[in-house]
Amino acid sequence: MDPVLSAAALGFVLGLQHATDPDHVVAVATIVTREKGFLGGARVGLLWGLGHTLALAAAGGVLVALDLTVPLSVARGLELLVAAMLVVLGAMRLREAARGIVAVAPSERVADHQHGPRARHGAVHAHDGHAHVHPEPALLDAAGIRAITVGAVHGVAGTAAVALLVLATLHTAFAAAVYLAVFGLGTLAGMTALTALMAYPAARLAGVPRMRAAMGVVSGLAAIVFGFWYAARLV
Repeated sequence: MDPVLSAAALGFVLGLQHATDPDHVVAVATIVTREKGFLGGARVGLLWGLGHTLALAAAGGVLVALDLTVPLSVARGLELLVAAMLVVLGAMRLREAARGIVAVAPSERVADHQHGPRARHGAVHAHDGHAHVHPEPALLDAAGIRAITVGAVHGVAGTAAVALLVLATLHTAFAAAVYLAVFGLGTLAGMTALTALMAYPAARLAGVPRMRAAMGVVSGLAAIVFGFWYAARLV
């Protein structure tokens, strides 16, 4: 098989697999469980994958073009940054869950079920006897920016291993560029699909009293525990 085609096929498959890395799933879960609807949750994976792909393409492209490798100490430092980020994400998610429990009584949390060609799904909260519909968020609200940033950090941290593989197995700059591009697209596709699968049950459970807060607590604690474990294995 042509080396470029081989690089593309290998890159896409490994990109799909890369999307399912535990640290990626744990990080994305803290953001998905914040969303009140399926579309809001599904876009998290898309934006995470976009941030990851752009960061990996930029950093990996420089390394491959200059025929460089990342020193082990730098690679370990980047992985520790991922671990710290997971702990911070978990702590933020726990704080948000606690605020939600205090601010809105469970009996007041109901789901909006509008139907029709112009209906928009969102969450309805009762305040002072009036129902307020909160539609799905814009593409780049705070959660969207958070997803891109988290994806970019993971992308930079994973550059060392990906660039080392490219430099060791591919012998032309064009094949290396194709590999990096398709690897990024594979990761983007894999994380978008995975997050969509996570977003559907999360959106359904969000309408159940206490479940949205429970998902926040579970995802927050999971991120903190995993972050500390991830750091411990690196030091």
